[in-house]
Amino acid sequence: MLRLMLITAHPDDEAASFGGTLRLYHDRGVETCVLCLTPGQAASHRGGAKDDHELAALRRKEFAASCDLLKVTRGIVLDYPDGKLHRQDLYRVVADVTLQVREFRPQVMLTFGPEGGVTGHTDHSLASLFGTLAFHWSGRNNRYPDQLAGTIAPHRAQRLYYSTADFALPDRQPVTFAPADAVIDIADYVETKIAAFGAHTSQAPLLPAVEQHIRKRGTKELFHLAASVEIGPVVQGSDLFADVREKH
Repeated sequence: MLRLMLITAHPDDEAASFGGTLRLYHDRGVETCVLCLTPGQAASHRGGAKDDHELAALRRKEFAASCDLLKVTRGIVLDYPDGKLHRQDLYRVVADVTLQVREFRPQVMLTFGPEGGVTGHTDHSLASLFGTLAFHWSGRNNRYPDQLAGTIAPHRAQRLYYSTADFALPDRQPVTFAPADAVIDIADYVETKIAAFGAHTSQAPLLPAVEQHIRKRGTKELFHLAASVEIGPVVQGSDLFADVREKH
């Protein structure tokens, strides 16, 4: 079975930045996993929640509803503090992500680029860093050897992709993107992607702008190949799993 794993920072990242790709690969028979590092408890839009704890619980439910629309096989939300990933112990967070990689055993991993996506959010940049280290370390038996017991063994994913873009948001700090070498056509999934973001009802004030943005630019999701077990020239393609083997 082919497996795809996404590392994100907040509930709604999976829909806004990766929703079309997640649903497309589900429909191609790929198992998908979304690992979200925070429950988004520091969001400006609160959805009527009285405190951070209540908002976190609400956003976990919204994340589950979004994942259901995107047909995600496994959706996981960790409990790191929203807006404060840069203050967390790197080795500890990467341990948690590495364990999830070793359990799900994906061939392909996705995350944000280190620039933090089109918003340049610090948490997105840290999700990129944590996900990148987990990609490299999960296959080494001298990284977190205490995890290696029972069914947990080192796992070397074959490819790591960063999301990228060919545009910038107005009135934002400058963001420099990596070049796209994988262009995924999600034209058949635009409505699903919008609906998945809409499942995050606490973030409803953002939906009109997000929907407008998706409809204007949303028939493709762009990715940059950040690492691969296969060494060779990079050629732009349209399939994240081209020539990927179930076992490597």
